[in-house]
Amino acid sequence: MRGRFAPSPSGRMHLGNVFSALLAWLSARSQDGEFLLRLEDLDERCQNPGASARLCEDLQWLGLTWDGDPMVQTSRTGVYEKALEVIGKRAQLYPCFCSRADLHAASAPHASDGTPIYAGTCRGLTTEEVMERSRNRKPALRVAVPYETVSFDDIHCGHVEQNLARECGDFVLRRSDGVFAYQLVVVVDDAALGIDEVVRGDDLLSSTPRQIWLQKLLGLPTPAYAHHPLLLAADGRRLSKREHDCDMGWIREHADSPEAVIGQLAAWAGLIMKPEPVAAEELVEEFNWSRVRKDPVILTAIPWT
Repeated sequence: MRGRFAPSPSGRMHLGNVFSALLAWLSARSQDGEFLLRLEDLDERCQNPGASARLCEDLQWLGLTWDGDPMVQTSRTGVYEKALEVIGKRAQLYPCFCSRADLHAASAPHASDGTPIYAGTCRGLTTEEVMERSRNRKPALRVAVPYETVSFDDIHCGHVEQNLARECGDFVLRRSDGVFAYQLVVVVDDAALGIDEVVRGDDLLSSTPRQIWLQKLLGLPTPAYAHHPLLLAADGRRLSKREHDCDMGWIREHADSPEAVIGQLAAWAGLIMKPEPVAAEELVEEFNWSRVRKDPVILTAIPWT
């Protein structure tokens, strides 16, 4: 069995990132599985060797060790290009010139994660229209999705169904700056690593059906999925590296020990009754997803202050 943690080294990890890493690590280790690390660094903001090194060192400090060498996405662009070629033979790919402002200004319905469902504005452009618009703006590349319902049983969230056309819409596989999109690379990389179980925040739950559809399109296996609740700031927003919300630099300066951090996260998850110092390896034997809470954790009070 193989699980993984796939952070973006765009800055120091915050408590929410560590919460996800801990649950993924515990789930893999409780099944006597391997735990792999992937650095999702395709975005220029993430191409910082110092940030990647700090991320790895922080995980080691917490006792969340991994097997083998980390996978680094920037070394795999040729693999993503080949996958895109395969998709282009099995589905319709088309250039899209819509800006983010265009998408949010449209009156189209929104998906469950709040993102607008693409209305197919650029799907029917002629060759001449594409050439004309390309003079002023580089296009993204979208894939046209069928009117098809994709379903799966999430380990933690239960049964999930999504009609791709109605609830997702055509989605981007390569951004206008040439960077391959998350939906494509996560599918290709998980298959390359032989990942059997994906553990991540439930903000990505609605992305899973389109990833399963891509896996089938590419002839790749579908792993099991477990989406856990998020740690949220006191005002209800998701924690952000950009805002330096409870990042590992601050945590390591103020927390008494790695065990104190792990114990607090385990209590928030519902794995132990109250926050008390505990090593990650001490939680492995009794870990079970049935014990993990389903509602988000609101950080009204930050420990170690």
